[in-house]
Amino acid sequence: MTAQTLRSVPLIPGPAPYLPAIPGPSIPLLESLRGTRSIYVEFYDPGGQRFGLPTYPYRDAPGGWLTRRQLRARGLRPGGQPPAGQVLWRHRGKRRVAYLYLESLALPVRPMTPAMWRSHAAAMCARMTCPVCGTWRPYCIPVSRGMCNDCDAGSAP
Repeated sequence: MTAQTLRSVPLIPGPAPYLPAIPGPSIPLLESLRGTRSIYVEFYDPGGQRFGLPTYPYRDAPGGWLTRRQLRARGLRPGGQPPAGQVLWRHRGKRRVAYLYLESLALPVRPMTPAMWRSHAAAMCARMTCPVCGTWRPYCIPVSRGMCNDCDAGSAP
């Protein structure tokens, strides 16, 4: 056991047959479109009957339900909670999904330790050292060329 104190995180029942999903909040505009044929209506399922989780179309997730990237932009992480819902959309003929997490259950991101900072610095130093001439450059060596600009200019005809 670590020195951290463990706290219980309330779980939202998932799409398992014995644990039905908690219905998500409805969106009035999408409720008014229910009788029509639209991509918004195709991916609108706040009850989770069709897709197993409360589902919303692209850009129409309810407030307080965020993706991992949105949580990270606010300095948060899911913290072990299961997805509360999902956003579905089509892109280039394929169905894409982004899972939504409740902001109220999210935890702050863990700060980087000194060992993590050292590891990051070593990785960046390796990316900035030319494998041909072995000199450190103030930029990352392009993977497409595999050498620094000076070495590339010297090898060009």
